[in-house]
Amino acid sequence: MLRKKTAVMLCVVGSIFYGRAQESKIYTHDQKDYQKAVALYNNHQYQAAQTIFEKVKSNSRDMEIQANSAYYAANAAIRLNQLGADRLMEDFVEGHPTSTKRNTAFMDVADYYFETGKYPNALKWYSKVEKGALSRKETERFNFNMGYCLFSTKKPKKAEQYFNLVTTSVAYGAQAKYYLGYIAYEQDDFAGATQRFDQIIDQDILEEKLSYYQADMNFKLGNFYEAIALAKKQLAKADRTELSELNKIIGESYFNLKQYGNAIPYLEEYKGKKGKWNNTDYYLLGYSHYQQGNYAKAVQHFNKIIDGNSSVSQNAYYHLAECYLKLDKKQEALNAFRNASQMDFSADIQKDANLNYARLSYEIGNAYESVPKVLTDYLDKYPNDKNKEEMQALLVDSYITSKNFEGALQLLERNRNYASKATYQKVAYYRGVELYIDNNFEAASEVFKKSLDNAENASFKARASYWKAEADYANNRYEDALAAYLQFKQNAAAKTTPEYKDLDYNLAYTYFKLRDYNNAITYFNRYGESTTADAAKLQDSYLRLGDSYFVSSKYWPALETYNKVIAGNGPEKDYAAFQKALCYGFIDRGATKIEELEKFISRYPNSKLNDDALFELGNSYVRENNIEKGLQSYDKLIQNYKGSSLVPQAMLRQGLVHYNANRNEQALAKFKTVVRDYANTQEALQAVTTAKLIYVDLGRVNEYAQWVQGLDFVAVTDVELDNATFESAEKQFMEGKNDAAIKGYQSYLKEFPNGLNALKANFNLAQLYFGKNDKDSALPYFKNVADNAANEYTEQALTRICEIYVGKDDYLTAIPYLKLLEAKAEIQQNVTFAHSNLMKGYYEQSNYDKTLEYAGKVLASSKIDDRIKSDAQIMIARSAIKTNNEPKAQKAYGEVLKIAKGALAAEALYYDGYFKNKAGDYEGSNLAVQKLAKDYAGYKEWSAKGLILMAKNFYALGDAFQATYILDSVISNFSEFPKIVEEAKRESSVMKAKEAKRNSSVNPQGN
Repeated sequence: MLRKKTAVMLCVVGSIFYGRAQESKIYTHDQKDYQKAVALYNNHQYQAAQTIFEKVKSNSRDMEIQANSAYYAANAAIRLNQLGADRLMEDFVEGHPTSTKRNTAFMDVADYYFETGKYPNALKWYSKVEKGALSRKETERFNFNMGYCLFSTKKPKKAEQYFNLVTTSVAYGAQAKYYLGYIAYEQDDFAGATQRFDQIIDQDILEEKLSYYQADMNFKLGNFYEAIALAKKQLAKADRTELSELNKIIGESYFNLKQYGNAIPYLEEYKGKKGKWNNTDYYLLGYSHYQQGNYAKAVQHFNKIIDGNSSVSQNAYYHLAECYLKLDKKQEALNAFRNASQMDFSADIQKDANLNYARLSYEIGNAYESVPKVLTDYLDKYPNDKNKEEMQALLVDSYITSKNFEGALQLLERNRNYASKATYQKVAYYRGVELYIDNNFEAASEVFKKSLDNAENASFKARASYWKAEADYANNRYEDALAAYLQFKQNAAAKTTPEYKDLDYNLAYTYFKLRDYNNAITYFNRYGESTTADAAKLQDSYLRLGDSYFVSSKYWPALETYNKVIAGNGPEKDYAAFQKALCYGFIDRGATKIEELEKFISRYPNSKLNDDALFELGNSYVRENNIEKGLQSYDKLIQNYKGSSLVPQAMLRQGLVHYNANRNEQALAKFKTVVRDYANTQEALQAVTTAKLIYVDLGRVNEYAQWVQGLDFVAVTDVELDNATFESAEKQFMEGKNDAAIKGYQSYLKEFPNGLNALKANFNLAQLYFGKNDKDSALPYFKNVADNAANEYTEQALTRICEIYVGKDDYLTAIPYLKLLEAKAEIQQNVTFAHSNLMKGYYEQSNYDKTLEYAGKVLASSKIDDRIKSDAQIMIARSAIKTNNEPKAQKAYGEVLKIAKGALAAEALYYDGYFKNKAGDYEGSNLAVQKLAKDYAGYKEWSAKGLILMAKNFYALGDAFQATYILDSVISNFSEFPKIVEEAKRESSVMKAKEAKRNSSVNPQGN
């Protein structure tokens, strides 16, 4: 608005200088030059006049002409804006203290600066004027000009003093009253302003100036109809700036009269202060559109209100949330309701915003805090609210739908009165499933027990029994697992659960692990007869059924069952074929056994059972008295499978064959090789024992004694004591007296560290400690077994060592053992375990090539579950991210998303949103983040990262409120993730700097 005009427009200041140079002295040569210079000066030819004045000042002997020339030369310098002009005038005053032009000089210079709008300079010179030496007319001009200079330099109080001196002046009175009125107006003294304005009778001033201010004052006094009329009258005459302000007055007046449709076009014409709107401006237009039912337009203005913390902002955010709901944008509505609920300017708005925030949190999830906490906070804050029952019902259900089961369980255990036993039962069940998925089987079993102890719902009781059994089974507690499976089976609701279809399979396996083969056979058969059996599990059940028959000496049924496996597409056809061959040996079909073993070696050249097949083949040939072929089979085993635990047994068998054939020297050579290469094994002991017989037969006992003396394992004479000590510990072990067995094995190993039974003692002792969950104590004993030559316990010991180190996340130490397990394992499950953890270990070491190599090996295995598959895909994805191969990462995360659960699913959902954001699919990216918030809110780090992604999406979609609010919420709520908070601060700073260019309410430095 144009609130002031220069004084040149308001008053007429007469010519100061014309006629002042009239002199009455006789013209001399200097006088002629002087008069010429004065004429030039009066014609505004200041440069030419200044030159002559300087010459006259230097040459004239007339003191008055010298003084006057100095005066005019300084005045000309001021009008020419010459450097040091002020100094020239000051020199004149100091150099001519008696000059009649001294006071005139001050006024002349001040008036010049006033006329040219240089009010601070004018003030400097007016302050030097001797007011008493001025005429009445000059005094009036001085007072008005002094007042205006003070007004223009923002000193309204001092200006009032001078304006008040000329209110009755004919020349300056109307203007003085105008400025006095304006000063009162600026100070919101509308009564004083009106009084002054009403005294003005100058029609030009009334027409030009007062309509705007009167309109504004009427607006501020609440006289909206009068304000509208006055402002509209002024519109046609207003300049560009004033036009903007008048539109604002009209628009806001209509707004206050609730005539929102009339308000909109005028509010839209407002240009802002210095081209910027503020939060209130956006609110007025947004609310007007809201009242007109134009919610999309309302959002466009409400969502530009950033950093708001006032009653207007609270109102705006609440109505913004309502608009989002009308447009079915629930995530956006949740954020806006949350913001309004955090302000307390209006208790009613705060409460209603809290209510809607809680409802939406339940419906779509909440990335900021757990849904149960949101609902509980509402109930705590408004305990007597009419919506209490609704909130309690939502709270009960939110424990399940929000999937933040860890937080929910903690909350319920602190406040058991918040929900029924049935709710606690469900929450504990789902928390147990989470722990099971994370391989925390011990904790899972305990939580499932809590669910069972609070059983109200039969279906959840059944499912908790089942998964407790699964957890106990995974923890090698087979008796507990069996009890839980049977409890599940006895529950009438079990048949309606998805777990029921695998019950027979799992019971069969549990009986199998407990060596109750009769029951194992029953349940494997029942599973095989099921019409809903899984194909892979069906093949596996045939395999274990065959094994159950086999160990029960039911070889014909075993044969038939192994044939089913061979005819199928299972991954362990080679194992079934090998077991089938063994069956023929037990039913006195030696030739058929040999035939089957030969076929096996031919058909399965890469099988890990080839060493076993060669060993059995050698044994079978020897048994059939085909000694030569038997020895050849042993040789193939020894040459081709040097790391096999069967090599020392094959050598021992060769030695025994030579011994039985009276080839004593060849027998001794074999026995000595066994003792040399495989000391401390049962085979070495047997080799020493048999060698002794040969030496005795040959009469070379001294040679035998000398040889034995050089052996560092137990002396042959200690065999009986060794065996007796071991058998004592073994007896305790077999009777289940574990603590006594531990003491017995420790005593044995202390007395016979390299004894005949040291290998088995070490292994059993390790297993006992492992079963007690004392893994640190178990570790050295497992290592003793693994560090020995290949033996029957090597694979199990290596597996346990790897489990212990992996459980500690000590992949650096685990990797060598994992590689040994990979090389030596014959059980596919152990090979997969080695591959999976080598993959993770190499990732921990940032060896991404090796990570990808082993991930490929894991996925190449046909018999792996979804959890292992998702582990492999996540390793591929993370390695690809680390190596900037985003297309590969996107593909892998896509695979993870199909099968993963828990933390991996949260990670995959985040990257689903990440890649969609990069592709410009901001809406799709937000949907991914919303799903992350709803289904995986318990994984706070991914929630926080997802929120930053959502903020970027909203900013790209033009919703600055959502973007900045989300970032500020991350900064406030996720301090446990400092790197994420720093990223949020950077993004917020950039966005707010951009918004500050159009919204004066935004602090560009604010976080």
